[in-house]
Amino acid sequence: WPLFHYMLPLSPDPSGAIRVNPWNVDAVAEAMDAALEMVEAEKLLRHEKHYRYVSTHDVGYWARSFLQDLERTCQDHARRRCWGIGFGLGFRVVALDPNFRKLSMEHIVSAYKRTKTRAILLDYDGTLMPQASIDKSPTAKSIDTLNTLCRDNNNVVFLVSARSRSTLTDWFSPCEKLGLAAEHGYFLRLKRDAEWETCVPVADCSWKQIAEPVMKLYTETTDGSTIEDKETSLVWSYEDADPDFGSCQAKELLDHLESVLANEPVSVKSGQHSVEVKPQGVSKGLVAERLLSTMRERGMLPDFVLCIGDDRSDEDMFEVITTAAATSFLSPSAEVFACTAWRKPSKAKYYLDDTAEIVRLMQGLASVSEPQPSSSLHII
Repeated sequence: WPLFHYMLPLSPDPSGAIRVNPWNVDAVAEAMDAALEMVEAEKLLRHEKHYRYVSTHDVGYWARSFLQDLERTCQDHARRRCWGIGFGLGFRVVALDPNFRKLSMEHIVSAYKRTKTRAILLDYDGTLMPQASIDKSPTAKSIDTLNTLCRDNNNVVFLVSARSRSTLTDWFSPCEKLGLAAEHGYFLRLKRDAEWETCVPVADCSWKQIAEPVMKLYTETTDGSTIEDKETSLVWSYEDADPDFGSCQAKELLDHLESVLANEPVSVKSGQHSVEVKPQGVSKGLVAERLLSTMRERGMLPDFVLCIGDDRSDEDMFEVITTAAATSFLSPSAEVFACTAWRKPSKAKYYLDDTAEIVRLMQGLASVSEPQPSSSLHII
C-alpha cells in the first residue's frame, strides 16, 4: 500500500495514501502494519479514490495547468520594467508599472501655479529627514520651507508622522499654521494653537503588558535595537543594528507578537527598520480622509493634492488620495500627485530618488508660493 513522505510535493494529492515521516522508524513500522492489516473494504475505497484522481489528473492535465499558471504569471511582464532593489538579504527583483515614473519638478510646479485650492500631506522620517541622520529634528531651512508653504492661504499643509505628539509639538512649534498628525494619525492637530484630537476612540493600552516583555527579549539579543514606548503604541527599532541580522529578528518578532496579541485590538506592522504595535484602525489614511472631508465641508474642493512618503505606512495615504479623484472630495479637474521615496512597488504613481530631491521639490514649491493671497482657504 502506498506510503508517502509527508513533505513530498505530491503527498497532499493521493488522499487515500498513508502519510508518514520516514525519519521516525516507529511511525513507519506502525504505518506499514496498518496498511497490511487494513480491511478489504477500506482498501477498495482508498483505491477508488486514487484511481479517480489519477485518471483525471494525467500528464496532459499537469502540463496544461503549468502552462496556464506560467502565462497568467507572465502576462503583464512585457509591459513592466524590472529592477534589482536592496542589498544582502534585502535584495529582490521587482516589476514596476510602466506608468510609475519620476516626478518632474517642472510638471508639478506648473500644476501648483495654476491651481488655487491645495492639500499637501507630508511624511517626516525618511521623507523630509534622511533615515541615516543622527539628529532627527528639522533644520532651520526645513522649518522656513514649511512656513512659506503654510503662509500661502491657498494651501493646507499637514505633516503626518509616526512620532509622538510631544516630539512633533517641540520640533514644529515655529510653524503656526502647520497641521500635525502624530502616531500614524491617532492624534491630530489642525494648527499650532488648536487642541489635539483623536481620529479613533481612545485606546485601551493594557496590551503593552504583553508586548513589551517580548520586545525586551529581542532587544537583549539584537545589539543596537531599541524600544520606544509611545502613548498608544510600542515600536521596536533596529535602525542601528546589523541590517541583515536585524531584519531576521524583525521577522521573527513580528510573528511572535502576532501570535501573543491575536486576541487584542491591535495591529502589528513592519516599517522602515522597525516593528510597531498600534491600535486597530489607526492609519495615515485616516488623516488624508479627515483632511479632504473637512475641506469639503467648508466648501473647499482641492484642485491640487500632493502626498509624499517613504514606507508602507504611507501607502494608506496614497490609496486615499488616488481613489478620492473619482469621488466628490476633489475638484473634477484636480491634479493628484502621490509620490514615494525611491523606486519601489507602491500605490504612488511617482517617485523621487532620495530625501534631498524631496526637499528640493518642496523648496521649489515654496519659491512660487504666494504669501498673502486675497482669499483665505484655511480650514480652521
